[in-house]
Amino acid sequence: MPKRTSPKDARRVEVADDLDEIVTDKREGWRATAAKARRRQRRYAKQLTHELTCMARDDEDDT
Repeated sequence: MPKRTSPKDARRVEVADDLDEIVTDKREGWRATAAKARRRQRRYAKQLTHELTCMARDDEDDT
């Protein structure tokens, strides 16, 4: 079973296309409907995007 996506995985994103590969829902097969699985995937992607913006802000503050 794959590991669920966490905000720490944002460090592995180098280009925007990497985001789709990194976002995984280990419980995707257990979701009641495909719509709920897509919704959960969007939530994971949003968490990673937020973490990336925070990391970028921190990098700007350091320079």
